[in-house]
Amino acid sequence: MVTPFAGENVDREALKRLVELQLEAGIDFMVPLGTSAETPCLENEEKREVLSFIRSLAPEMPLIAGVGTNSLKATIRNIRLLEDCGADAWLVVVPFYNKPTQEGMYQYFKAVAESTDKPILLYNVPSRTGSNMSAETTLRLAQVANIMGIKEASGDLDQIQHILDGRPKGFKVFSGNDDQTLPIMAAGGDGVISVVSNIAPKPMRELTDAILAGDMETAKTLDKKLAGLYKSCFVEGNPIPVKGGLAALGLCSAQMRLPLTPATDKTVKQMLEAYERVR
Repeated sequence: MVTPFAGENVDREALKRLVELQLEAGIDFMVPLGTSAETPCLENEEKREVLSFIRSLAPEMPLIAGVGTNSLKATIRNIRLLEDCGADAWLVVVPFYNKPTQEGMYQYFKAVAESTDKPILLYNVPSRTGSNMSAETTLRLAQVANIMGIKEASGDLDQIQHILDGRPKGFKVFSGNDDQTLPIMAAGGDGVISVVSNIAPKPMRELTDAILAGDMETAKTLDKKLAGLYKSCFVEGNPIPVKGGLAALGLCSAQMRLPLTPATDKTVKQMLEAYERVR
């Protein structure tokens, strides 16, 4: 979920529209306070506000809230900060900038998991963190009682297949890249945590439904239609393009918080052209 702004504040009216768009599309869960939410630029009270407000709008919807940092103590502080705001699970990214070893990643995630009773969803995104968590480390962490799965955005399909082949029962694997939803789910993955769903939740839901139903012809057709949006959402740093597209549709403003800046006219045009192909 993106975080819409109005001046210096979170735009609650726009956030309500965005949540309703997702609910109407029949999505399975929401992920507030992740990468697309500009979470590093949110104040603590804003994090609480966003999560609590989404919970009030969607009381039955499972919420996985982003809490990860590159410090164990800071991540645990985030969990404590948001404990009473309605999250069902925590999304925890591989520590960024520090470039930990595989053993460091294991010990970090194990300590985070031991600090909370709620499930932990690992998040591996080397393009942002500078470090890749190996399949072996992921499978080792899958043995920790309340680590429930991983959002895998390494882009390495061989690595993801290794995880799928070796995971224990109940350990979920979600694609972290929209354009790999089809191959990962076709190989046994459980779904996608999607940027594209911010602007086109219904087509993304139809894609995942088709794959889960084994209707690969429909899935391939939908995937081909969505390819333009997959690409357009990343022509500038996420969530710049998707916010630009949402603004052009009148759903929220294009306002970003520095160091991010609003989408260029060229990006917005590309987003809208791609969106028209999936309407």
